[in-house]
Amino acid sequence: MADALPGRPSPLGATPRDGGINFAVASGVAEAAEVCLFSDSGAESRFRLPDYDGGAWHGFVPGAEPGQAYGFRVHGPYDAARGLRCNPAKLLLDPYARALRGEVSFGPEVFDYSWDDHDAPSPLDSAGHVPLSLVTDPAFDWGSDAPPRRDFADTIIYEVHVKGFTMRHPDVPEELRGTYAGLAHQSVRSYLADLGVTAVELLPVHQYVPDQFLLERGLTNYWGYNTIGYFAPHAAYSAAVRAGDRSGGQVREFKAMVKALHEAGLEVILDVVFNHTAEGGEGGPSLCFRGLDNTAYYRLNPGHPDQYYDTTGTGNSLNAGNPVALRLIMDSLRYWLTEMHVDGFRFDLAATLARQDGGFSRLSAFFDLVAQDPVVSQAKLIAEPWDVGQMDSYDLGEFPALWREWNGRYRDSMRDFWRSQKIGLGEFATRFAGSYDLYGDDRRRPTASVNLITVHDGFTLRDLVSYDAKHNEANGESNRDGTDDNRSWNSGVEGVTNDPVVLALRAQRSRAMLGTLLLSFGVPMLLGGDELGRTQDGNNNAYCQDNEISWVDWSACDADLLSFVRRLVALRRAHPVFRRHRYLTGVEAAELGWFTPAGTPMTQADWEDGNALALGVYLDGSDAPDTGPDGRPLFDDDFLVLVNAWWERLEFTIPDPRPALAWRAEVDTFDPAAAAPERRAGDHVTVEPRSVLVLRGPRISPGPESR
Repeated sequence: MADALPGRPSPLGATPRDGGINFAVASGVAEAAEVCLFSDSGAESRFRLPDYDGGAWHGFVPGAEPGQAYGFRVHGPYDAARGLRCNPAKLLLDPYARALRGEVSFGPEVFDYSWDDHDAPSPLDSAGHVPLSLVTDPAFDWGSDAPPRRDFADTIIYEVHVKGFTMRHPDVPEELRGTYAGLAHQSVRSYLADLGVTAVELLPVHQYVPDQFLLERGLTNYWGYNTIGYFAPHAAYSAAVRAGDRSGGQVREFKAMVKALHEAGLEVILDVVFNHTAEGGEGGPSLCFRGLDNTAYYRLNPGHPDQYYDTTGTGNSLNAGNPVALRLIMDSLRYWLTEMHVDGFRFDLAATLARQDGGFSRLSAFFDLVAQDPVVSQAKLIAEPWDVGQMDSYDLGEFPALWREWNGRYRDSMRDFWRSQKIGLGEFATRFAGSYDLYGDDRRRPTASVNLITVHDGFTLRDLVSYDAKHNEANGESNRDGTDDNRSWNSGVEGVTNDPVVLALRAQRSRAMLGTLLLSFGVPMLLGGDELGRTQDGNNNAYCQDNEISWVDWSACDADLLSFVRRLVALRRAHPVFRRHRYLTGVEAAELGWFTPAGTPMTQADWEDGNALALGVYLDGSDAPDTGPDGRPLFDDDFLVLVNAWWERLEFTIPDPRPALAWRAEVDTFDPAAAAPERRAGDHVTVEPRSVLVLRGPRISPGPESR
């Protein structure tokens, strides 16, 4: 072993400079630390890091270059009863590594405790059984790349899995399918641009580790919610790595993907997992954080520091109240924004990050740091506002002003409404109009609500109308996994059928839900493939299915549904009346009218009618000006949205908020090809079962006479 030269404590990680590499790793419990360099043949050279200050061990290794594989070993106390788990026999990943190489080979070598005595440290060397960190070259030609920076009101999010979206895409070259380069392929970008979505939200792309129990079943962690490298793009999604690149080519490939998507006008949002890591509970492997400083990175059970305080259901929770873990999170977010050029983040189980002293708090250190950070505070920030484990927390509507939230209440209510459950028209109207009850009292905007009906976790839209119950047998847990609260209806037959009546009903219900989603106030989010009619054969928890169950089958495209969704997206993007920047309250409330099917304004008694399943919504375009090329306001048309969740057709009377206006049918979710004559106030119109009819009233001028 040699001594490294004196180095610098910051930045953490491996930084090329002055003819070598500076290595720095944070640990408040280590008594000594080594950086271990590995040759292509696997030979290990150890260098003792000579200095400790600023909370980090650090040193400089001359002659080391980008592409160098390395890891850390730390010496210090091993006392699991006190939460201390230093073991120099374990090669540890750099928490700040920009790229990783290799996989975990599960066996006794990767655990820090002895299998014969769990209170004693394991003497087995884990090198050769764990991934290696890679020094990367940050150079990349971004050219004129610039983030689209779309307003949330103009955003339509499309959730995709990097691998699954292109694995079966016929126009993507086979060697690029399932990769960052595949997602950047012109055929994919053209598809997304034609669809009209404005942002892709990628399921986790941080380097992750498959769970041991899944590998033993012949499965894997397909979704990727098992992070081990918060700065590293997952190597298995890289065409360059597949082709033999061992120097960190996944970083360059990811950057090229972001640049290509930006060129297509698409923002890139990452689904990030800062609530837990792949090291799992007390008995999990020692790969990185546990061996470096277990007490700093993880929340330990008060009074029993040998146990983890788990609010995620995965065995551990990151200690977002500790400066070391907080620094890691914030440094990672800044890195992906500034170096990788992404546009924002969706935070998995975000409530966990706001827990201090057990409970959720808007005054948590994490929220404070985000609000004060000049870079992170400007990004798109989206929360999954709940967590699980020892203290289930459902904090919908409780996040600070900068944040947007997945609206689970919207999802549940709209699913119920469109299977004709009598949730109350007030509930439907509140969700449609941006969930003021959740966000308005805090002076947040309708765009605080990310509206969703389906996402990766649960049924696809096709399965939502095709199955009453989950069918997760392929997951190997006897169909016990996955939620039973699907709020689905199979439309008369469970699963696959050739019955034309059932198929027509399924298509009809799908269009009604999509129509509601894309016309509601807030930020709509589509599950990638729903517009194609994608099915997972009733599996509502396909997290472990890296196969045809999860991959998008482009050959089974429902062309009619795709055309319908494109039309809906175009309608939303063309008309700011559906993209409200604020709630309509006080005198402005008149710009949003609610009517009975008889064409009369809704009364309190109408709102309280628990059996009602139909209403009309009037949207006044004069209240939703857009801006023309010359900067002058362009006023929108008026719209009537007639909603019928009954199982029978219903006659509506056109209300008279603007009696002289001629109403033209814009969208009919029951029959998208239907043509209809103009109608005026007092005319009758039939709205078919379980459908939405959208009428447009062209506005000639923004003057008082047109109101």
